[in-house]
Amino acid sequence: MTDKLPTIVTGAAGFIGHATAHRLLDRGDRVIGVDNFNDYYDPSLKEARAATLAARDGFSMERMDIANVDAVAKLVRKSGAVRIVHLAAQAGVRYSIDNPFAYERSNMRGHLAILEAARHQPDFEHLVYASSSSVYGDRPANGGAFRETDPCDQPVSLYAASKKSCELMSAAYSRLYKIPQSGLRFFTVYGPWGRPDMAYFSFTNKILAGQPIEIYGEGKMARDFTYIDDIVDGIVGTLDNPPAGTDPRILNIGDNHPVGLMDMVATLENAIGRKAEKIMRPMQPGDVTATYADISALNQLTGYKPKVMLAEGLGRFAEWYHDYFQTTAIPRAEAITI
Repeated sequence: MTDKLPTIVTGAAGFIGHATAHRLLDRGDRVIGVDNFNDYYDPSLKEARAATLAARDGFSMERMDIANVDAVAKLVRKSGAVRIVHLAAQAGVRYSIDNPFAYERSNMRGHLAILEAARHQPDFEHLVYASSSSVYGDRPANGGAFRETDPCDQPVSLYAASKKSCELMSAAYSRLYKIPQSGLRFFTVYGPWGRPDMAYFSFTNKILAGQPIEIYGEGKMARDFTYIDDIVDGIVGTLDNPPAGTDPRILNIGDNHPVGLMDMVATLENAIGRKAEKIMRPMQPGDVTATYADISALNQLTGYKPKVMLAEGLGRFAEWYHDYFQTTAIPRAEAITI
């Protein structure tokens, strides 16, 4: 194992953070994970992810709230870390309707705590942080790809507003304190070890339990589903290519291939070998009609090119789901995010 300084990965017990930490360990990096293991969804899944990391040489986990400014500053200072992948946040669009202050604390105060720790760290190299395609607001299904230069001043959820706020804070800190930063606007991420509140996961739970699934937006929505391994390619590639200047960098990270919700359901039915009973519902508050990423900037920077198509990715998810839940109770998710 290399003796170079560790990389801090916040949200390391989460879906994307878990996969990113493993990839960094695979190539010989030391990794310090940070997570508060909250109960937004069943913490046992987070504990199981963390256990796979705890078994790895070069990994350690710090159980802390990223909104704890003093604890974050102390960890960064003592570790000597000069690279941070900041993925911890309160996720979910619909959850923000009923729990707005969770987003103020985790997403905004937590992001500010990371920025403050980075600006006081000597020779800091790069902060890569998670933003979201939600910042773009709504667009028709045939409206074309979102580009980083598109206006982002019409959020349709507090979650989106909190992520745009993080981008603005990062822009200020880049210019004030010369902190190299890259914000990644994630589109819909799926795959093994995923989040139970995501549609493909929740639908699987219900189909296998013989329950109907509720399809919002009358099935007319579309998403740029992106497989977790492809997402990690983009994260690590970005981490290894910090910006040369101090202007804030924003990059889309998606699949560049939107899929209709009904097509996703049909692909999932094939992957798990069962048909779903479907109940059509209207659009929910905070949802957007379609997401579609222009990924040319990330491709130019890192060579990023998604490799896993939806049928293969959902097949891999179905295999993982079968293996994982053989000995674990099926989780129930009421809120569904796509």
